[in-house]
Amino acid sequence: MPAKDIFHDCFKAALVKDGWHISHDPYNLKVGKKDLFIDLGAEKLLAADKGSQKIAVEIKSFVSPSEIRDLEVALGQYVLYQNVLARIEPERTLYLAIRESIFLKLFEQEIGQILLENQVLKLLTFYPETEEIARWIG
Repeated sequence: MPAKDIFHDCFKAALVKDGWHISHDPYNLKVGKKDLFIDLGAEKLLAADKGSQKIAVEIKSFVSPSEIRDLEVALGQYVLYQNVLARIEPERTLYLAIRESIFLKLFEQEIGQILLENQVLKLLTFYPETEEIARWIG
């Protein structure tokens, strides 16, 4: 089982504050003989006749000296998980969770705008200090 991201617990708390029930910590995807682990699985009840919304969230800290390298690694992981999740549990939506400050550094710049415009990924941003969700994108 992989190590937890340094922001795992504060993001988890933010998701719970936002009304989500944590269903998996971590969310295990089994593909043949291989195991993949997405950081969290969560569900939120909708209106009585609409069932529930299910998400999986991969949390990334972006603390290495190169934010671009962190982005490359996060995107690779996201694409792998997204493709496997689409086959195993297509009703669950995958999000990449990052701090709001990282969003401002990367996704309000041209490189991040390209990814958002091309709908390459879905993002959740959060404030680790207050354990609150800032944005849902995608």
